[in-house]
Amino acid sequence: MAATDTEVKLPKYQQIRGELRRAIERAVYLPGQKLPPDAELSIRFETSRLTVIRALQDLQLEGLVERKAGSGTYVRHTVPQTSKVFGLLVANQDQGDIFQPICQAVAGAAQASGHVVLWGNIGYTADEKEKQAEQLSRSYADQKVSGVFLTPVELTPHSSEVNRHVVETLERAGIPIILIDRCYLPYPERSKHDLVGIDNRRSGYRLTRHLLQAGCSRIAFVARPGSAPTVDARIAGMQDALTPESLRGDVFIGDPADAGEIAQWMRKVRPDGIVCANDRTAGTLMHTLASLQMQAPRDIRMVGFDDVFADILPVPLTTLRQPCQQIAESAIRAMLDRLANPEMATRDILLDCELIVRQSCGSQV
Repeated sequence: MAATDTEVKLPKYQQIRGELRRAIERAVYLPGQKLPPDAELSIRFETSRLTVIRALQDLQLEGLVERKAGSGTYVRHTVPQTSKVFGLLVANQDQGDIFQPICQAVAGAAQASGHVVLWGNIGYTADEKEKQAEQLSRSYADQKVSGVFLTPVELTPHSSEVNRHVVETLERAGIPIILIDRCYLPYPERSKHDLVGIDNRRSGYRLTRHLLQAGCSRIAFVARPGSAPTVDARIAGMQDALTPESLRGDVFIGDPADAGEIAQWMRKVRPDGIVCANDRTAGTLMHTLASLQMQAPRDIRMVGFDDVFADILPVPLTTLRQPCQQIAESAIRAMLDRLANPEMATRDILLDCELIVRQSCGSQV
């Protein structure tokens, strides 16, 4: 079975996952039947055994197969009629941010509750993200899934238009949507769909207060163009914390990897503390500042959001840790509540974050 043109561009494990999923759906492999051994699949797909195992683990998270230690991988029997089939539409799950662990946790929490989550393929490039997000929404609508967990597309040229198309497609099909992490409308606008995430404005305030307590008085915010509405809320939180006129706040929206632009901005603003939109932005900025002979916390104090890889940066990063497992479990509960009570008011389910203090902010408390 040949992969589609779209899937050829995808990572190898996603191509394998898609082809095996189609084989199961077409009854090439029947319920209870054992799939070929990992080693045989690695030869068939001309890839490593580890890549095959990753694809099979994803299929297990979707509830399509069951891996038995020492025995092999088997197609699961028909899902009970009481079970629901949900779709995941998350465009950033392979970027090393919070979305990969959240996707895994959503699939695991659904399976633990007796339900199945279809985990759609989304590519890396902006064009792939936009096209595949719309294709996946149409696929979920055609399959009439019971609901979709959606994290809107960001950092692409047409993300706003694409997100609206995705939501409209699912709404026309009558499919409930649970937003994860963010709304698809610009902050502070709000859609009619339930949202599960953190209180981003409060979190921005909290990180800024931490820098103030560490002795900073010229605090700035750094983010990339086209960022999600959550970033606007975090900026608003920073500004809330900088209400006294004696304090100074500035917002840099640009490429944190552009050394020339960063150097010019640093000379103009002279910040002594920086709140970064997320850990990825903080890590990029940290490397850029190092190329300009500046280092945290010696020359500037830095904080970020997420805590996905903040502890392996050149200078361990102080950050707010997002509760990925709790977000996933709350999203499942919110979806089941919405299915049981379609007319209830729209909800924001906002979870608390843990402040993880490391070297980058110069504080040891």
